[in-house]
Amino acid sequence: MKTLVLTAFAAVILFTGCGTVQSIIKSSFPYTATLVIPASSKANTTVSSTSAASSFDEIFGNQSGNDYIRDVRIASARLIASSPNDKSMGIFKSVKMFISNSGTGEVMVASRSDVAENIGSSLVLDIDNSRFVDKYIKGNSLRIRMEYVLRNDLTTDVSVRTSLSFSSSPNNQK
Repeated sequence: MKTLVLTAFAAVILFTGCGTVQSIIKSSFPYTATLVIPASSKANTTVSSTSAASSFDEIFGNQSGNDYIRDVRIASARLIASSPNDKSMGIFKSVKMFISNSGTGEVMVASRSDVAENIGSSLVLDIDNSRFVDKYIKGNSLRIRMEYVLRNDLTTDVSVRTSLSFSSSPNNQK
């Protein structure tokens, strides 16, 4: 009898603990995408590039992880040169990052309008965390669109990796 009670107690802790652990893991999570800036992009003109984004959960097949979070906001946004990996992000005069999902429209989550010419191969953007973005994150196909203005014409295609981190609260209703 004592073994049965302990087993039942352990099972209850295990099942309720999974949601708690999931919400702790998901309290801060990044979505990444690689965007290509084609050499044909003209300087001093607003251009955009779009790519599908992926998260740690999606890569490892956890499709129900979003059920354990709520009140999702942008926490940080960063661009990193990936090809060539030493390319200065000073190629941009300004950058805006938008997220969208199937049928939800899009929302701007980060921007930078004063990019220094010698910034280096990494650029941290100013975030706009004034709104919740749950409906974008909880969909099936998050997309990142970068709208940018180049400082000068490019001689070759440039790839940049974006990393958008989001923060959330645990969904206590699960």
